[in-house]
Amino acid sequence: MMRRRDLHRLALSTVAALPWLAPAHAASVNDPQAHNARWQKIEADSAGRLGVAVLDTATGRLDGYRLDERFPMCSTFKWLAAAHVLHRVDQGQEQLSRRIRYGRDVLLPHSPLTEPHAGRGGMTLAELCHATITVSDNAAANLILDTLGGPAGLTAYARGLGDSVTRLDRREPALNESTPGDPRDTTSPRAMAQSLQRTVLGDALSPVSRAQLAQWLQATSTNRQRLGADLPEGWRLGSKTGTGAHGSTNDVGLYWPPGRAPIVVAVYLTESSAALPVREKAMAQVARGVTTHGAG
Repeated sequence: MMRRRDLHRLALSTVAALPWLAPAHAASVNDPQAHNARWQKIEADSAGRLGVAVLDTATGRLDGYRLDERFPMCSTFKWLAAAHVLHRVDQGQEQLSRRIRYGRDVLLPHSPLTEPHAGRGGMTLAELCHATITVSDNAAANLILDTLGGPAGLTAYARGLGDSVTRLDRREPALNESTPGDPRDTTSPRAMAQSLQRTVLGDALSPVSRAQLAQWLQATSTNRQRLGADLPEGWRLGSKTGTGAHGSTNDVGLYWPPGRAPIVVAVYLTESSAALPVREKAMAQVARGVTTHGAG
């Protein structure tokens, strides 16, 4: 976890990148038909159902495709769980330094950071949040959910953010079933992008907690073939990925381009018959569209 002084510095840089800054690529033509054609081409290549939200915080403009359709969240819920922890810290109800001890019985497939501490000293809440965001540690996610009142508690937090769509119904690993048509454990691209904006850039969290959440997201190591593909020099990215059954492949996050306000992006793909590299290529194509042409 970052030192408090460093968090204050990051908080100030986050606040400085607010919507009154001039958008990049202001001369871009805002052609909805052209945008839809771009998304449809990526969707066709992915052999699945694609959902995209691109929110330019410089202008408030939201572009996207299947913006309000439901998609399985898979592990993208984990950043929201960490935000809920930070909200509880802001309210004086929790401490990031609180140590949670656990046995090997809580371990799940893909629990690389929690496994060495099982049956030993455990991990702090800060360490669990870092683990579940940066490497998508599954046991860490469930341990965090235990502190939040389970899936229902996280859903209630989303409602408090003004998000009437996002819902978490199960824990890891069942939430990754991603059965077509099942509303459980789903969100929409619009809802996820707006919740991300409210927590990382808005006033849903304190400045220090916003900075901490941004730092965890920026430390993510699972996005390099997705939203992190070919990141231009000087750009920063913070995101959370997700992968599940039925070809579900996701990435949601924020770009901080140099000298302008952040761009929030949520990309969801499901019901795809393509191999993972092809699905990740779809994520990368969305990323390149944003970093090359901006949000407009």
